[in-house]
Amino acid sequence: MERNLETRESAGGLLARRLAAAVPSGVANLFLALWIAFTLFTIAWVLISSFKTNRELFESVWSLPRGLNVQSYVKAWRISKMGNYFLNSLLLITFSTAGIVFVAAPAAYVLARVAFRGRQLVTNIFVSGMSIPQVLLLVPVFMLLRRFLLLDNLIGVGLVYVAVNLPFTIFMLISFFITLPVELEEASAIDGASPVRTFLTVMLPLAGPGIITAFIINFIWNWKEYFWPLVLISSDSKKTVSLGLYGLQGSMQYSADWVGLFAGCVIVMLPTLLLFAVMSKRIISGMTIGALKG
Repeated sequence: MERNLETRESAGGLLARRLAAAVPSGVANLFLALWIAFTLFTIAWVLISSFKTNRELFESVWSLPRGLNVQSYVKAWRISKMGNYFLNSLLLITFSTAGIVFVAAPAAYVLARVAFRGRQLVTNIFVSGMSIPQVLLLVPVFMLLRRFLLLDNLIGVGLVYVAVNLPFTIFMLISFFITLPVELEEASAIDGASPVRTFLTVMLPLAGPGIITAFIINFIWNWKEYFWPLVLISSDSKKTVSLGLYGLQGSMQYSADWVGLFAGCVIVMLPTLLLFAVMSKRIISGMTIGALKG
């Protein structure tokens, strides 16, 4: 009888522990599901509303559009100059993101695979750069760009993007280069390849998933960047989509053209949504490969 009681108590304790472990997980999953549903609903509502007329929107915010009204997109793209801002952002962010990866990849490789005195110190310096608030960099960056005549210049903004995103990108790519087999470098050295050639022809292609992931993440982050263009860009012809959307929000709010504002939001969201939808599996695999192999 005592054994039966002990068995019941142990079974009850095991069940209680399992329930205690399952409840937080269930609550977290429920919260995540609700958040995803709310996000998808919001995006879908903005997309559907952008094809309405303002009269249809004011009559019923939840109804479907009677037809596909694209005049709001034409107005946002041409009249509100979102097309120009879109092109500015596309060129700026594509080249600056490529510059980030171009600088970060060899730096991360050296810090991950080359043994030299002070390597850990240099790595810690790069990692500590992620903890510096960008607001503290405002005055020195502004003065530096003014000295080199790069204010109100997309090249200057691109250089700032490269500088402020390097710490995270280097830290991220170090984890990929660490996981690559040392035997490949040794075999390349036996064949007579120089360290630079080994990096370019052997190690860099193997780190392709991590480099692509870093490129996509930096592209998405920089696409929505508002702070630095606001500070460094003053000409209307050189504004980015984030600044253009803010200006569109002000003009449409006073004219009560909310449908035009929704169309502008869709124009701004579309590149990042498409990029994430197409490359989501690669992003997830790239983010987890270092953790799985490390």
